[in-house]
Amino acid sequence: CDGAERIATFLDGHPGVVEVMYPGLASHPQHELARRQMARPGAMLSFRVRGGAAAADRVASGTRLFARATSLGGVESLIEHRAPVEGPDTATPDDLLRVSVGIEHPDDLVADLERALAAAGG
Repeated sequence: CDGAERIATFLDGHPGVVEVMYPGLASHPQHELARRQMARPGAMLSFRVRGGAAAADRVASGTRLFARATSLGGVESLIEHRAPVEGPDTATPDDLLRVSVGIEHPDDLVADLERALAAAGG
């Protein structure tokens, strides 16, 4: 949870990110509900990358510490660009990336995402 909170906070202020979906952020629509129901907001989050599907793919491909995966949840940090997996009729935004934060140091994960977002043009 510490790592996910750190990453969500970093992404929430990044110019290359359109939106962060993480109930631990005060900006999340269900933040107050999550705060009442959960001791911690969890280790999963999603974010939308400025620049559409191509930029999202560049970010997901550009990370070095995050493994690309369609199944989230393990001790390693994972990243997934979901819309291409679901196909053309999906309701999932094409710029959305899902992240499952593992046990790597949060500073290293933030640096990895920062580098990937910069390389993707964000």
